[in-house]
Amino acid sequence: MGISAIGPVMQIAFVPADFDAAVRYWTETMGVGPFYLMENIQLGEGRYLGEPYECIFSIAIAYWGDMQVELIRQENDAPSIYRGQEGGALHHTCVLTDDINKARAIAEASGAKILVEGKVAPDGAVLYVDTGGGPGSIVEILQMSSGSGGLFDMIKAASVGWDGTDPLRKLG
Repeated sequence: MGISAIGPVMQIAFVPADFDAAVRYWTETMGVGPFYLMENIQLGEGRYLGEPYECIFSIAIAYWGDMQVELIRQENDAPSIYRGQEGGALHHTCVLTDDINKARAIAEASGAKILVEGKVAPDGAVLYVDTGGGPGSIVEILQMSSGSGGLFDMIKAASVGWDGTDPLRKLG
């Protein structure tokens, strides 16, 4: 079946070496925005390569048409999928699922290696899997928590006809 059986790509994600410069690039050069910043996130019950995952990170999310663009900044020195990956290249893509266990089975049957797993808010879950294709071939598989869909809808709605003002907006 392959990873594509889980669902279509809804996000492209980057771990820039210079987070602020990346926001400027995406907003000024690409015209994508506004970005919404969520700071100091830590996955619940997070595991990295099977071990407890202590990574704390911040993300900025915007929409480019129907595609979500995510910029990630790690806030601590914990081992993670982000450490050592800072640069301009694609870090991962994201697909949505309604059943994280079924998605895990598809990923494992496709030969993907589970890198990170954890809980998102009270009822969501996430997996990051390495599909073995080199840089940019990590796939995030997200089972959204209740309420996340509304947040994504709000961010997407803000992008429609965005005039370039207030390019980075803090959430929470």
